[in-house]
Amino acid sequence: MFSKGQLIFAGLFFVSFVVITFFAYKRDKNLHLKNYKGVKWIGLTFVIFIILLFAIKYLLKN
Repeated sequence: MFSKGQLIFAGLFFVSFVVITFFAYKRDKNLHLKNYKGVKWIGLTFVIFIILLFAIKYLLKN
């Protein structure tokens, strides 16, 4: 299916991507905390809205 070289490349790419992403997030953490204070509440409201839509769909279906 995949050659040994392709599997090695995929593994190294994945590990390096995760490491670079981790350090980039760590570097920008304070900036994110300052700029995105209320994002938790927006996300929670969005999830509640989606659940409400599914509940309405379920109730109207029966």
